[in-house]
Amino acid sequence: MTRYISKSVFLLFVSVILVCGIYPGALWLMGRIFFPSQAVGSLVRGPDGKVVGSKLIAQPFTKDEYFWPRPSAASYDASASASSTLAASNYALRNRVATMLGPIVKYASGPKTGQLVAPDIEAWFQKDSYQDQPHIVAQWADAHNELAQAWVTADPTHAAYVQDWAKAYPDLVKQWIQQNPGTPNPQPTDLAVLFFENFSKEFPGKFLSAVTTTGPGGRSQTKIAPVSQGTDIQSTFFDMWRNDHPDVALQDVPGDMVTTSASGLGPDITVENAEYQLDRVATKWASDLKRDPATVRAEIQQILNANAHAPLDGLAGGKLINVLEVNLALREKYGAPPS
Repeated sequence: MTRYISKSVFLLFVSVILVCGIYPGALWLMGRIFFPSQAVGSLVRGPDGKVVGSKLIAQPFTKDEYFWPRPSAASYDASASASSTLAASNYALRNRVATMLGPIVKYASGPKTGQLVAPDIEAWFQKDSYQDQPHIVAQWADAHNELAQAWVTADPTHAAYVQDWAKAYPDLVKQWIQQNPGTPNPQPTDLAVLFFENFSKEFPGKFLSAVTTTGPGGRSQTKIAPVSQGTDIQSTFFDMWRNDHPDVALQDVPGDMVTTSASGLGPDITVENAEYQLDRVATKWASDLKRDPATVRAEIQQILNANAHAPLDGLAGGKLINVLEVNLALREKYGAPPS
């Protein structure tokens, strides 16, 4: 019996050494020798030598000087990799796509061919009429309660703004509680629709957005305030504008500009996507640098061409652009954009 036990213990010991020691050690050594970058996560370093991200994981870029990645259902959180799992019939998906299209989509025909639709969305919004009925913001909140509530929860300053409004309009809140006795102490999200209905009457043709002003001592300060133009209006109300203008021809947008990857962390965009963004990026850099837009555009086009790559030399799909790498190339060539 002792002999069998000792042999079993010896076999266990050898197996642990092989499987938990030698085998992973050999893989680690091979990775470090033959694939040094991939073995440590394909990390990318900035001009100062510090790690700024990974070639394998997308991260958000919002400045106009940079190319933007695909939208992420995981909010670009590597620990929460996930797809949106939204069905084509889900309004949340339609709203997300419409929100992204508003600031970037262009006319496909007519006297404004190639021009952005965004300025016309703002002009339509300022008239404060949708489907021949007044108060666009109120109609938006009434039709899509969940979107109005999502606006409140999107940022702590939004909830604080609604709380301040509730204190300023106690009679409206009291009436709402009488109509909803099951919620005697309503939270800002509970009052979202009521808030926007009242806001729409108080500020026709306006919506709420973050506004940065210069305060005492020249310091910048940001607060929520009514506005009549800006990307928040272009994004939020593009779908309603489109419903009011169903016959207007718009340019097609590359699919990966408005769809998430399966992981929510896809680091690459298609060349078509990058070229669709090229005018915005080049125009902004030209403005920052006080240079000729055409020259800057040609330079950035060369950067895109140099960074385009196809999986397996084109055997597994079309050419792609790694967003982080190309943005770092822009940073190296033009420096840091103005804050």
